[in-house]
Amino acid sequence: MMKFATDAGEAKLLTLVRKEAIEDWKASLSATDRTWADQSGFIARLGDVLLFPNPDGSLREAVGGLGSTTDHARGRFLIASIAAKLPKGVWKLPSDLDDDTAEEAALAWLLSQYRFGTYRAAPSHGAQLIAPDGIDADRVEAIAEGEALTRDLINTPALDMGPDELEIASRALADRFGASINVVSGDALATDFPMIHAVGMASPRAPRLIDMRWGASGPNLTLVGKGVCFDTGGLNLKPGASMGLMKKDMGGAANVLGLAHMIMALGMPVQLRVLVPAVENSVSGIAFRPGDILTSRKGLTVEINNTDAEGRLVLADALTLADETPPDLMISMATLTGAARVAVGPDLAPFYTDHDPDAAALEMAANRVQDPVWRMPFWTPYEPMIEPGIADLDNAPKGGFAGSITAALFLKRFVTETPRYMHFDVYGWTPSAAPGRPKGGVGQGIRALVDAMPEMLNAG
Repeated sequence: MMKFATDAGEAKLLTLVRKEAIEDWKASLSATDRTWADQSGFIARLGDVLLFPNPDGSLREAVGGLGSTTDHARGRFLIASIAAKLPKGVWKLPSDLDDDTAEEAALAWLLSQYRFGTYRAAPSHGAQLIAPDGIDADRVEAIAEGEALTRDLINTPALDMGPDELEIASRALADRFGASINVVSGDALATDFPMIHAVGMASPRAPRLIDMRWGASGPNLTLVGKGVCFDTGGLNLKPGASMGLMKKDMGGAANVLGLAHMIMALGMPVQLRVLVPAVENSVSGIAFRPGDILTSRKGLTVEINNTDAEGRLVLADALTLADETPPDLMISMATLTGAARVAVGPDLAPFYTDHDPDAAALEMAANRVQDPVWRMPFWTPYEPMIEPGIADLDNAPKGGFAGSITAALFLKRFVTETPRYMHFDVYGWTPSAAPGRPKGGVGQGIRALVDAMPEMLNAG
């Protein structure tokens, strides 16, 4: 459970020291404690922990190393590396931390407790934190819990997280917060959501469109998340090495559900709609084929030049539905292209928008909450690259150039009435463990979005 401790009576102090400040810190100690620190070899390297005993041998307090300025430039949530090494018990941070530092440290501590233990026991460390003074503890817990939901959904293998299970998870979220939910599935999709149906019809697990609504007043916000629960590549079958992580191809859906959790738990004054096209891109005798031309819900025709570029197809029908009753702001999130990973790697979340104030608000929030994003352009000179001639659009332009940009331009063709549209091309996976982020599924951009949301929605 990613919660703060509530009983401060036995809490022990954890002092935090940067490597550059080690001598000043030692100068503040008693002679006995300074000798103990010297003989213990504590030099405040990142993650170092030094325990101070009482005369009777019991634990008095601890100090944790925050590393150097270089460590801080290269990483985030550094206190998580300390929390995981502390003895079991209740801890508190110094009272002189500024509010921003205290909030980051508190969130990092909660995130350090995350474990995915569905298939193997994975107990969290036993070090609990008293919420620091000056922070909104309920808010930090809500954000941590939304992040945990995203991670759990992505980490669950496709055997247990197909379109039906993604629907179950969405219904559980709706029930928790009193949201309404409607689902269109199977052949019922064929007429109104033909591209969702086409992508998912080869699987024995029926495709569906999940539509959740919450909130009665405030600006209208619509979130659309790609829910491809497993992607074989279809008839353009992926090689085995590329298929190994495809349980995470519903990472866009996991991100918007985690973000929705945060928004609802915080009681934000918005009218929220969440759309998740949930499918499995499989191979069978009825799979859609290269060379097929599909007609979308919007009426635009799409030539299929690669069945492995299926995410933009299911998103297109969902975006069209959302655009028919235009919200004030629409945001799509998807594990859409390998090109985005080549461009910015796994840690940055590329996003697209034509609305400069939204981009500025998001980038400032991303810096505040340590949730890095990177703006990419809806580069209109590349529009001809997605126009094949035989149909209105091409789902997989040849040439290999600007793959993330052309995918974003494809999606934008289906958002014509909504005044402000933002698209995220996320990775949704931490390839190597880092403080507060174990290897596996991860939320990207959602903490920045929830922090920026009041400014974005009130600005209009």
